[in-house]
Amino acid sequence: MAYLHYGKSILRQSLGGGLQHPLLYAAQGVRYRKLEVILTTTIDKLGKAGETVKVAPGYFRNHLMPKLLAVPNIDKFAHLISEQRKMYQPKDVEEVKEVSKTEEDRIKEYQSAANRLDSARLNLRRFIIEGKGNEVRDPVTKEEILAEVARQLQVHIEPENLQLPAPLSSLGEYELPLCLPKSIPKPQGKVQWTLSVKIRKR
Repeated sequence: MAYLHYGKSILRQSLGGGLQHPLLYAAQGVRYRKLEVILTTTIDKLGKAGETVKVAPGYFRNHLMPKLLAVPNIDKFAHLISEQRKMYQPKDVEEVKEVSKTEEDRIKEYQSAANRLDSARLNLRRFIIEGKGNEVRDPVTKEEILAEVARQLQVHIEPENLQLPAPLSSLGEYELPLCLPKSIPKPQGKVQWTLSVKIRKR
């Protein structure tokens, strides 16, 4: 090692100190050399699939090439990548048009949901208070009835469509009136739509 330093100092002295010998620094450019590669997949902060980018040789050799994320930028690989892109490029995608529901379709849906509500019975189970007869420990609220209708009957009702002035606090059967749009015809023999709720002892 000492001989190397001695040789450098002799060269510096012979070249006049200010000049640097080109052979001493010839290898320094290898460190900053970049390779051009073609990316096979999209990589964040580097580029999209199919693009030609410049990367450090070590990054390509140790990371990109073993995982097949990139190939060297030579004619053979460039031709293969372009052929693959042609093969796997998505064809013209046919646009699927959503058919907007007409007013008649909506009324039919509402009618079927209203018939399901009118013909079904909603069953709820509650604990009763000992010694007080049929009084329920936790009264049934409007929110609970709406949640049970959605769960048991798969029908979504808005809170303003169900008329419940006070929570139901005793066991038994109840007919709760429903305020549905006037466009839905009422069932035969009935003045309005109703929802049957039966509260039973748990």
